[in-house]
Amino acid sequence: MSDTHCSQHPWREEGFACTLGRQIDPAARQIEPKLGAATQPSWRQGNRLFMHRLKTYLVEDSPVIRENLIATLEELAPVEVVGTAESESVAVQWLQQAGNLCELVIIDIFLKGGSGLGVLRAASGHQPRRALVVLSNYATADMRRKCIELGAHRVFDKSNDIDALLSYCAHLATGEAGFAAPGALNA
Repeated sequence: MSDTHCSQHPWREEGFACTLGRQIDPAARQIEPKLGAATQPSWRQGNRLFMHRLKTYLVEDSPVIRENLIATLEELAPVEVVGTAESESVAVQWLQQAGNLCELVIIDIFLKGGSGLGVLRAASGHQPRRALVVLSNYATADMRRKCIELGAHRVFDKSNDIDALLSYCAHLATGEAGFAAPGALNA
């Protein structure tokens, strides 16, 4: 693991690549543990022990950002990424399949095919206990309002709000009241 992992937000395209004992099967868009990798039933942040990792689905089209964001989330937040998509159609299909369960969906706005807005529109009517979060470089005030209207619980800017996203995940994992409620602009 890189020594700069905690201080330089490795999700950026500047080059951190840590898979934390996991590999991604791009064809299946599912994340599978590597053979022999230890799985931990709990996660610790400082003095807080989380007995639960949020099952998370990530919709991000940039492979570098996707891989680094997975590494960051799984190391610094109580998150287990259970699948990924780089287009609206793949994300909507996965989210609408009955057997695919997740508690958190992190969505980028601009995708290879379609838009994160379409993912929000489709996902907001399904599985009401699922938190929908937007993480985008295009988090203008107008875009934030549009995302909230479409069912996003929070909107985070990739360049400024990674720490806030990590904190949100930690609070959501503990079930703290208000963190899964729709409509916070997180401006």
